[in-house]
Amino acid sequence: MHNKLKEIRLKHNYSSKYMADKIGISKPYYSQIETGKRNLSYDMAIKIAKIFKLKPDFLFYDEYIGEVK
Repeated sequence: MHNKLKEIRLKHNYSSKYMADKIGISKPYYSQIETGKRNLSYDMAIKIAKIFKLKPDFLFYDEYIGEVK
C-alpha cells in the first residue's frame, strides 16, 4: 500500500527497525503501516515525513485519494 514510503525508506538506507525507533513504535507496527495493514494517524504521518524532511502529503496523499475513490 505505502510503496512510496518503503521506496523512500530504502533510498535513505533506513531499516524498518530504525524507523520504528525514531517514531516510537514497534518494528511490526511500522511494517504493518508500510504494507497497509494498519491505518496511519495524521500525527504519525507527520512524524514519518519529518524523518525524511518531506511533507506528509508527498508521502501519503496519492494513496489517501486512492482509498477515498
